[in-house]
Amino acid sequence: MGCNRNCGLIAGAVIGAVLAVFGGILMPVGDMLIEKTIKKEVVLEDGTIAFKNWVKTGTDVYRQFWIFDVQNPDEVAVNSSKIKVKQRGPYTYRVRYLAKENITQDPETHTVSFLQPNGAIFEPSLSVGTEDDMFTILNLAVAAVPHLYPNSFIQGILNSLIKKSKSSMFQNRTLKELLWGYTDPFLNLVPYPVTTTVGVFYPYNNTADGIYKVFNGKDDISKVAIIDTYKGRKSIYAVFGAELNLKGIPVYRFVLPSLAFASPLQNPDNHCFCTEKIISKNCTLYGVLDISKCKEGKPVYISLPHFLHGSPELAEPIEGLSPNEEEHSTYLDVEPITGFTLRFAKRLQINILVKPARKIDALKNLKHNYIVPILWLNETGTIGDEKAEMFRKQVTGKINLLGLVEMVLLSVGVVMFIAFMISYCACRSKRVN
Repeated sequence: MGCNRNCGLIAGAVIGAVLAVFGGILMPVGDMLIEKTIKKEVVLEDGTIAFKNWVKTGTDVYRQFWIFDVQNPDEVAVNSSKIKVKQRGPYTYRVRYLAKENITQDPETHTVSFLQPNGAIFEPSLSVGTEDDMFTILNLAVAAVPHLYPNSFIQGILNSLIKKSKSSMFQNRTLKELLWGYTDPFLNLVPYPVTTTVGVFYPYNNTADGIYKVFNGKDDISKVAIIDTYKGRKSIYAVFGAELNLKGIPVYRFVLPSLAFASPLQNPDNHCFCTEKIISKNCTLYGVLDISKCKEGKPVYISLPHFLHGSPELAEPIEGLSPNEEEHSTYLDVEPITGFTLRFAKRLQINILVKPARKIDALKNLKHNYIVPILWLNETGTIGDEKAEMFRKQVTGKINLLGLVEMVLLSVGVVMFIAFMISYCACRSKRVN
């Protein structure tokens, strides 16, 4: 009887040890198997679930606009006063709803390039007004003249056309005109061929954005869908910010660092954005990037909304700005196992440089340069509830279940091993006594 009892205790201890060992082995092996299965489906290539959802996203992406409505246009034009602005918005459009085009895989670099067709659908229910709402804004064509035509003689000729068209430093335009284009009365009088349509995003509909080149994740799953280059140039980077939970899914938040808009002295990678010495204060101005080279010489500067993380002198001549990290920063929420971006907010401000010009009546009273904020945008998208549930079941659910099984096997095995070994030792001790 004693022998049978001892054998039973030893068998129990052995079973416990086996369970504990199996649980321990299951941890790396199970994780490896799940990672292999997930990796197979998240690579951006024909036939995977990820590729199908990536080509035409099922998540609604919205672009919200806030317009800086100028409250004192005459004071500024006559006395070179501070520009008083009032932010109005959001005005919301649905974007990125068209399937990607010209998709080309590069097996050598493990990247895939594509064009993103542009399209924008106004969403009245998500907006504070209509596309016909009127705003007082900088006259984009007049402001560009001193930059595009620095010659005094040519400026004199163009000044006569500006006056004839009754154009001034500021103008009244509807939201639709400002964003998507209008026929400018001054440019319409220019006697040689020029583009007479002006708009912050003109042309947009029926055009395409890109070429984008992103990593397909074939060699490194953590890089899947991350932009390598945009129009042949390196993309702006993000840095780790925090760990969050999005609809029951653990995500890592990556944020756009202030260094991305730093001066070339702080960030040498930005040297190409310093195109002159006066406006940039000998390349020490930070918080804005001069993209005029990308805009055919037009004096366009980009920044974070409300000049967040910008030099104090940027906001000094502008009243009505209130930069806020939470509302105005750019971020990505990335699921760490698949590398999928499940939520993002891309926030950007469009500004126009306007400077004094003696030969142009509309600008001759200005005493200093202004980098004038026109609008800021928030392009945002979040995984929907249905897709989040599917993601939890197919990815995080499996991982959590595997983790639970691993811990149960390991815990039960260890407890069984210890309990049976203690009982066996106790029985042996009694027999000796």
